[in-house]
Amino acid sequence: MLLFGACLWSAASGEAGQVDYGTARLDRRLPAVRAVGAVHVDGALNEPDWSRAPVASGFIQNDPREGEPASEETEVRVLYDANNLYVGVLARDRQPDAILTSELAKDFNRQSGDDFEIILDTFRDGRNGYMFATNARGAKWDAQMINEGREINENWDALWQVRARITEEGWYAEIAIPFRTLRFSSAASQTWGVNFQRRIRRRNEDSFWAPLPRIYDLTRVSLAGTLEGLEDVRPGNDVRVKPYVLGSSGASSVTKIGTDAEAGVDVKFGVTSSLTWDFTVNTDFSQVEADEQQVNLTRFSLFFPEKRDFFLENSGVFQFGQGGGGLLFTGGGTGTGGGGFFPPRGQDAILFFSRRIGLSESGESIPILGGTRLTGRVGDYSVGLLTIQQRSTTSSPATNFSAFRLRRNVLANSDIGLLMLSKEAEGPGDNRVAGADANFRFFENIDWNSYVIGTATPNVEGGQYAWRSSLNYESNFFHFKGGLMAVGEHFNDELGYYRRTGTRKWLLDTGVRPRPKALRRLGLRGDLQSRLVQAHLSLAFQDGSGSELGVEPATENLVEPFVINRRRGIAIPPGRYEFNDWFVTWRTNSSAPLSFSGRVDVGEFYNGYKQSFLFGTAVRLKGRLNASVTESRNQVRLGAGRYTTDLITARVEYGFSTTAFVNALVQYNTDAREWSSNLRFNIIHRPLSDVYLVFNERRDTDSGGLIDRAFVAKMTYMVAF
Repeated sequence: MLLFGACLWSAASGEAGQVDYGTARLDRRLPAVRAVGAVHVDGALNEPDWSRAPVASGFIQNDPREGEPASEETEVRVLYDANNLYVGVLARDRQPDAILTSELAKDFNRQSGDDFEIILDTFRDGRNGYMFATNARGAKWDAQMINEGREINENWDALWQVRARITEEGWYAEIAIPFRTLRFSSAASQTWGVNFQRRIRRRNEDSFWAPLPRIYDLTRVSLAGTLEGLEDVRPGNDVRVKPYVLGSSGASSVTKIGTDAEAGVDVKFGVTSSLTWDFTVNTDFSQVEADEQQVNLTRFSLFFPEKRDFFLENSGVFQFGQGGGGLLFTGGGTGTGGGGFFPPRGQDAILFFSRRIGLSESGESIPILGGTRLTGRVGDYSVGLLTIQQRSTTSSPATNFSAFRLRRNVLANSDIGLLMLSKEAEGPGDNRVAGADANFRFFENIDWNSYVIGTATPNVEGGQYAWRSSLNYESNFFHFKGGLMAVGEHFNDELGYYRRTGTRKWLLDTGVRPRPKALRRLGLRGDLQSRLVQAHLSLAFQDGSGSELGVEPATENLVEPFVINRRRGIAIPPGRYEFNDWFVTWRTNSSAPLSFSGRVDVGEFYNGYKQSFLFGTAVRLKGRLNASVTESRNQVRLGAGRYTTDLITARVEYGFSTTAFVNALVQYNTDAREWSSNLRFNIIHRPLSDVYLVFNERRDTDSGGLIDRAFVAKMTYMVAF
C-alpha cells in the first residue's frame, strides 16, 4: 500500500513546479476494492476493508503554486459493494484548529471554506460527470457537469450519504454513493474517469490528485485519472416517487385572509442506464426563494435567474451554442444584466428561458397543470425532450411549451446539435424556434463555437434569424476571445430572453494574467461589445481580498425618448450619447468572520451625470451563521430632472445541523416603494424529503400598509425503488 502511494507521487510530480499533465493523467490510476464486510458511514474509516484499499495521494497544487506538492497530505481510498461506491478521505492538517467550515447548508458555498470534491466520469467520455463535495462538518453539495463545465447543474439532487469529523490528524470524510444514483454503461467491468480536489481556504490553496493547469478546474475531466476494478455493478432502476401536500393562507390590501390546500407528485424513472424520464403533476414552487430586487438604469428588461428545481435539473442537456458565452438553452443563469444588448455577463441571450413558463412578466405565479421530460444519452447522442402545460388564468391563456434537443459527440471533445422549441397558446400567440450549433475544441485550449437560429411567427416575414461565431484561446498568461453576431429585425423567440433585435455585434476580449508572488492574480482586459468598451485592471491577493478599477466608455443612440424613470416621469430625448463610467471595487477576505465589499461608479450618463455607491458587509460565525447587508445607491442627474434610488438587501442563513436550516431575505426598494420579506424554514426529514415553512410579505414604504402576505406549509416525501 505504501509503495503504491509512492509510485503515484513520483509519476506526476517530478520536480516542484514541473508537471507533464498528459503523462500525469495516464499514471493516475486507482483500483476500487470490493468490500467483504459491511461499511458503516460514520466518518471513522475503521472497517478492515479500508486497510486493504490502495491509497490515492500525492496531490498537486494548481493554485497558488502551480505544479508544486500540496502543503498538506490527502489520502483517498475507494471501496464498493453491490449497491454503493464508498470513498474514504483523510485530509491531514498540522493545524486542525485552523480548519475552516463556514456552512452546514445543502449545496453549500464550496469556495468559502475547506472542502473535498469528487468528479466521476462514469461513461469515460472525457466530457461529462457527476460532482460531489463535502466539508469537515459533513455538509453536502452535488451537481451534474456537462461538456467539461460549460454547464454545472447544482440543482441536481442525488441520493448519497456523508459523515465527517475533525481529529488531531486533520479531518475525515466517509462517503457512500448508491450506484442507482448514477448513470453508466451495462458492461460487467467498469472503468471510470475520476479526480479529487482538496481546498485549504486559509491558504487559498487548490490541489488535485490528477494535476491540472491553473486555468482549469475539477470539471476538466479529459485530464482526470482512472478508477478501475469495478466488477458486476449495476445502476439499478432509480424509480423515485415524490408526492407533496401543501396548505397556505394569504391576504392582500384588496382581499381578506383566504386559505387553500393542494397536492401533487413528481416521478422519476430510469428508462435505461443512461436515460431518465420525469413526470410532474400540479407542479408547485412555493418553497423557492424570492427574487433579489434590482434597480434598472438601462433601456432593457432586467434579468432574474431561474430558481425552480424542476426547470434547473438536467437543464444542461438543453444547452444550445453556449461555447464561450453565446445564446444559451438553459433554465437560468447567473449574474445580473449589464447595459446595451448584454444580459448576464458572458451570455448574449438565453434561447429558452424557463421563467417564461409558470411566471408572469412581474414574477407572479401561473399554475402549471403538469409536464414530462426525457433526458440522457443514447450512444454518442445526448437527447432532451420537454413539454409543459400551463393552466389558463384571467390574464393568460392555457399554453403548452415544448423543446427538443439532439446533440452528437464528434472527434475527441467536440459536438454538433439541433434544437426545436414550440409555444402553443389558446387563440393567437403560437411561436416556433429552430437552430443548429457546433462546438469544437482544438489543442486543449482553443474553442470554436457557432450557431444559426430561425424563428417563425404568424404574419411576420423576413429578419427572423440569429447567428453567432466565436473563437476562444486560454492559457495561464494570455487569453483571447473574438466573435461576430447578428440578430434579425423580426427575430422573435417568445420562450427566450434577449434584449435587442435588428443588431450586428462584434466582440474582442483579450488580456494578460501576470502572476507576481505578492499577488494571486493580475488581469488587464479590454473587450469591445457593440457600443460598450470595457477596460479593467484587477488585483486578487493571496488571502482572497482584491480590488478592480476601470473605465467603460459607452455610446447609445436613441431613436425615440427613453423613459428612464416612469414613476417620476423622467425621459431622455432622442440623440447620440457618449459617456464614460469610471469605477473602483474592493473586497476583503470573504472567508473571515467579518468581511466588507464595495463599489463606486462616477461619470457622465446620457445628457447628465451619475454616481453609484455600493457597500456590503458579511458575518460568518462558527460555520452556522452567515449574514450580510448590502446597500446600493444611485444618484442620477439628467436634463429632465434628478432622482436618487436606494436598495437595501439583508440576508440571514443559519444551519442548526446539516438537515435543518432557516433563511431570511429582507429588501427595501425606494424605486418600487416597498419593503419585502421572505422567511423560509427547511427540515430534511429523510433523504430528498423536506418540510418547508415559508412566509412572504410586502409593504408599502410610504404608508407602511400591507400589499400582500402569504404563509405556506409544504411537505414532500420521496420514495425510491
